[in-house]
Amino acid sequence: MSMIDKKFCLDANVLIQAWQKYYSPKICPSYWDMLNELGANNIIFMPEMVYDEIVRTDDDLSKWLKSSKIPIRKIDEQVTKCLKDIYSADPNHKYLVDNTKARSLADPWVIAHAIRENATVVTKEEKVTAINTTKIKIPNVCEKMNVSWINDFQLIGELGIMFKCEMGTK
Repeated sequence: MSMIDKKFCLDANVLIQAWQKYYSPKICPSYWDMLNELGANNIIFMPEMVYDEIVRTDDDLSKWLKSSKIPIRKIDEQVTKCLKDIYSADPNHKYLVDNTKARSLADPWVIAHAIRENATVVTKEEKVTAINTTKIKIPNVCEKMNVSWINDFQLIGELGIMFKCEMGTK
């Protein structure tokens, strides 16, 4: 694989949905091998808040992530400044986190880390286009903050990744 200049910051849902739905390691182990390679080459990374969100559940994905080569970025002063910039850019950005259900706590940090590292956010979230809603998603904030965002399928296409299918042995 050639070295790629771009960096990609992963949202938790990219790993969770792939593991549970369409890239289970039982049917597509090469997807997880590829993520390790991309992590080892510093092409993908995740904020510590995303890592914590996934590993707080003791399951197979958590075990995989703990031994993966995906770099985990800690919050530092520059990332905190980026987070402040996100919230000061638009009062509606406070709706990115669902405080009533304590969900999406890592979402603003995904964007802050992406801003800090000039990275593209990779998320399964879709942009909310409804008028008169307090719902706001990562893509909405990314666009407001001029941060690129894509989903995991677009990531695969952008990096030119191809998977080879084969019959497993029983």
